[in-house]
Amino acid sequence: MSDKEPTIKPWGGRFSEATDQFVERFTASVSFDQRLYHHDINGSLAHAAMLTKVGVLSEDELKQIQTGLEEIRSEIESGQFQWSVSLEDVHMNIEARLTDKIGITGKKLHTGRSRNDQVATDIRLYLRDEIVSICQELSRLQQGLVELARREADTIMPGFTHLQTAQPVSFGHHMLAWNEMLERDYSRLRDCAARMNQSPLGAAALAGTTYPIDREYSAQLLGFDRPTENSLDSVSDRDFAIEFAAAGSLIMTHLSRFSEELVLWTSAQFNFIDLPDRFCTGSSIMPQKKNPDVPELIRGKVGRVNGHLISLLTLMKSQPLAYNKDNQEDKEPLFDVIDTLKDSLKAYADMVPAISVNAEVTREAAMRGFSTATDLADYLVRKGLPFRDAHEVVGKSVAYGIAEKKDLSEMSLDELRQFSTDINEDVFEVLTLEGSINARNHTGGTAPAQVRAAADRAEARLKQR
Repeated sequence: MSDKEPTIKPWGGRFSEATDQFVERFTASVSFDQRLYHHDINGSLAHAAMLTKVGVLSEDELKQIQTGLEEIRSEIESGQFQWSVSLEDVHMNIEARLTDKIGITGKKLHTGRSRNDQVATDIRLYLRDEIVSICQELSRLQQGLVELARREADTIMPGFTHLQTAQPVSFGHHMLAWNEMLERDYSRLRDCAARMNQSPLGAAALAGTTYPIDREYSAQLLGFDRPTENSLDSVSDRDFAIEFAAAGSLIMTHLSRFSEELVLWTSAQFNFIDLPDRFCTGSSIMPQKKNPDVPELIRGKVGRVNGHLISLLTLMKSQPLAYNKDNQEDKEPLFDVIDTLKDSLKAYADMVPAISVNAEVTREAAMRGFSTATDLADYLVRKGLPFRDAHEVVGKSVAYGIAEKKDLSEMSLDELRQFSTDINEDVFEVLTLEGSINARNHTGGTAPAQVRAAADRAEARLKQR
């Protein structure tokens, strides 16, 4: 990109002096918005086809524009295109190059539109495609979670509340809890894509155009459901970018929660799982270290995505109608949310299927902390004891176990009966870890049979996408 280029602008007729070189660099967006080139060209092709349909351009002019734009697309994709800061943005760079190639016909392309509706269209087209890519990575991660859940349906681990042992659960059940979060994320992204799938093209600068345009036709060519209703809103709306960033913040929050658990579970203190070496790094000083850098980094990246959401909200909060130059600041945060989401989801989708579970360790951990205490209380209730009385009995049993360093399942019948004579030999059926998780045999429960059934339902949903 060169600063030694003519500063004659396509809009320069009203101005008596050239743009200051610093201002030129300061206000230019081409360094980051050039990634919109593919969608900018597609939007221009649709606009040209529409202008031809309504008689503003001739068929010959349309062919010249089509040929020129496709040649420019090839130049960009082969790295031969020369981007110019003096031409400010991706739109003017492409238009200027088109005029260089095909002459005066290139100057006719912008008839009936403005950069305001042009960029609003480009961003929607671009984000629509990126949501498809992100949803594909989400689905790939979900498939990995479902397969891991099915594989570890019988593996027992402690379920936690307040990071304290609560009740035993299936490891597979835990994985499907993560999947449910991602299922909601997928739904939010699809809703966002559906809401923004309206074409601003034809709104022009803010008030529409005097040319006899056919907005329905250009919307159809670009795969939009319909044109937008109001020209003022069309060029200034960035709700869709904010909504996407909000959905992205939730996705990253979920990945951050997963990451926190993976970091804990890979530590020597937990040792629940092993991550493949290719997703970890070592220490420059401590040769024994295997650091879970990928989950840690993703846990950290949620901050930048949350920050971009606040940036976009703040950007729009005081803007009067219609378009303002402030809106140029929407792209960098939006683009970084997209890039961060895609990279983070790819890392997880690649990593999750390779997680190795240390089943003996997770089972032994579930034995600590009196995880079947609630099962004993439920047992006593079924024997006729009011729940609050059963709760007190079990509390005393646990206190005894702490003093004697014995789990409930390790106590003799006589030891248990000193707290309630309602306790009989059949109590040991509910005090085992297997008995505990198998007893929760209902939809959404942690019984292995229910985990497999839930995995089947989740996989069926994935196949319907």
